[in-house]
Amino acid sequence: MSEFLSETEGCDLLARLFRARGYAIARNLLFREYGVEFHVDGWDAKKRVGFEFLSSEDDDHDDLDLAEYQTLAAAQQRGELALFIIDEVEPLSAADLALQANEFLDEVADALRMRRNAGPARKRAALKKKPAAGKSPVGKKKKKAVTKKAAPKKKAGGAKKAAGKKTGKKTGKKKTAKKR
Repeated sequence: MSEFLSETEGCDLLARLFRARGYAIARNLLFREYGVEFHVDGWDAKKRVGFEFLSSEDDDHDDLDLAEYQTLAAAQQRGELALFIIDEVEPLSAADLALQANEFLDEVADALRMRRNAGPARKRAALKKKPAAGKSPVGKKKKKAVTKKAAPKKKAGGAKKAAGKKTGKKTGKKKTAKKR
């Protein structure tokens, strides 16, 4: 065995690492999403996490081109999937591949925790906007009370109109005084 891994050796190592971290990795599946189609080396369809080891051994560079890679990267940025892609162009030892894979899996776990923590915060914000079912009758009673209190304000507005009429009378007197 050489210092650098072949695709088969790398995929075997990655499958062991991903499974050790709780992923149900299936090997060599046809991935067909986002207008991208290629044979992914390892994929957990439920958790949407996997890996692809690009090599000339299986003509993977023709199977997954740059535009398709960018499409998958955009989906990953949106949190829709997590795909660890390694290219044989930069040969790796088993230790280097394990280190990079574990760093990737740590990032995936951190992102998942952040989404989970953000979920309850969004729910709390929604609850503040929309009262719970048990509390909505109380909220409606308060609104009715506010509406009843608003009625006297309309009367106060009428008094302002009366005051405006008095002002109008004063203006009328001034005009009359100027005519003399």
